[in-house]
Amino acid sequence: MPLHQPSVQLVASGDSRLSANQVCWPAQQELESKLQIALEQLGYRLQRAHQVTAAGHGFLDSQKRGIEVFREIDPHAPLIVAEAVWQYSHHVLAGLISHRGPILTVANWSGQWPGLVGMLNLNGSLTKAGVTYSTLWSADFTDEYFTSRLKQWLDTGVCVHPTEHVAALDPQQIPSEAAAVGEKLASQLRRDKAIMGVFDEGCMGMFNAIIPDHLLHPVGVFKERLSQSALVAAMGEVTDAEAEQVLAWYQAHGMQFHFGEIDATELTQRQVLQQCRMYVAAVRLADHFGCETIGIQYQQGLKDMTPASDLVEGTLNSTSRPPVLDASGQRELFAGRSIPHFNEVDECAGLDALMIQRLHQALGEPVETTLHDLRWGSEDQSGTTDQYVWVFEISGSAPAEHLGGWDQCHGYRQPPMYFPKGGSTLSGVSRPGEIVWSRIYIADNALHLDLGRGASIALPEAETQRRLDATTPVWPIMHGVTYGVTRDQMMAKHQANHVQVAYANDAASADQALWARAAMAAALGLKVNLCGTNKEGVRWNGAT
Repeated sequence: MPLHQPSVQLVASGDSRLSANQVCWPAQQELESKLQIALEQLGYRLQRAHQVTAAGHGFLDSQKRGIEVFREIDPHAPLIVAEAVWQYSHHVLAGLISHRGPILTVANWSGQWPGLVGMLNLNGSLTKAGVTYSTLWSADFTDEYFTSRLKQWLDTGVCVHPTEHVAALDPQQIPSEAAAVGEKLASQLRRDKAIMGVFDEGCMGMFNAIIPDHLLHPVGVFKERLSQSALVAAMGEVTDAEAEQVLAWYQAHGMQFHFGEIDATELTQRQVLQQCRMYVAAVRLADHFGCETIGIQYQQGLKDMTPASDLVEGTLNSTSRPPVLDASGQRELFAGRSIPHFNEVDECAGLDALMIQRLHQALGEPVETTLHDLRWGSEDQSGTTDQYVWVFEISGSAPAEHLGGWDQCHGYRQPPMYFPKGGSTLSGVSRPGEIVWSRIYIADNALHLDLGRGASIALPEAETQRRLDATTPVWPIMHGVTYGVTRDQMMAKHQANHVQVAYANDAASADQALWARAAMAAALGLKVNLCGTNKEGVRWNGAT
């Protein structure tokens, strides 16, 4: 290829864990190869700004390395951030904030490694930081949707997507009963206030997941910043008998643990008993500090000390869960209620979960909620539905109620490349039902909320297994349908790697819950968008 052809710089942000970067590197190479061909066909060269290192991968694996690489990049050059893996946004955020050329984030449409998840996290982080960027995705980088927008970006520095599925909330459209409930709950939260327990904020590089205090306090929520070392210390205070009682509760309620004997690669009872200690310790710390919701970061720091926190997280999100007494054994803590947990300390999800629990309790709807990764999606290959079906999937924090009850839950060992100390997932397939999906995010120094309706649907076992095998088979999954929102519309607008989901008793109840949450959020000062349609295809402004 002639050297006079214009070039585009490329960087690739990766994990902070060497094992993950090494395992996932071939997928990144495949993405970059296809992307290079697409650029060459449009008359451009793809120039990598950093090379493969002696560690056996070509990812930026730390903030330090990212800053070093960006020092050598022309700040006015067109730049692509290409992602086939989960990545830590702070590896590249410092460089992207000061970059003056056009920026394009690109991910491969694949569930194998969470490249789409990584890109969405980076997108949300850039939006929060006020950085102008464009974004694209593709399965093979030859489809017209991708290539036409890639050309648009190369020609103009910007590419756009249709987002007519989004409408700013008009408070006058909220049904009066829903408005009254939402406004009352907002007033109560502001008056009485609530505490959000945060275990080690930000250590996974999720800049988009940190709510600045000056935006959180006017809502009536205040952070209790806790250390994960305090959680480990509290685990040491839990007795063997207490841990064994929690495990016995799981087994008596039908959860199936798939035990082996080799710690390095299999789930062992020792690992699960450590998780039982963590569960008791987390509940006691939440009670001690008066936390209504908590978030354990886990993956950095704790991963080198204890088994995974995901079984703990899913249990906390469940209303039916092992009872925990205070250290004196006299008082049951949080009896009869869940303690909403926000996975990976995604504070935006934590605020959403707090609001959902209060609202759904007032409405008589299911209060259990969780975030999922917006992991991937595809058309149903079983012929069950012609709707586009998302794979909503998370590493284990889904509540048992979402999975059909404890007797439908499975415990598998977490993947060693992410979780060296093992630990059980809380796995299963989400039950069919009407859902409200949502995302709180930060843009223009303000809190925003996107709200939509959808369903968790049932698919045949073979189609479910196909989707699990295409992603992470040991994690809980939801077959998610988003009413009135296409794949590309969702990707174009969604400002996070996570999507929050909550069930309702039926379609009408779900619509009522959506309106009431919109009213509550608006009364708290959030900027609310209503996305898509109701189940009948009617947009929230009444259009069809």
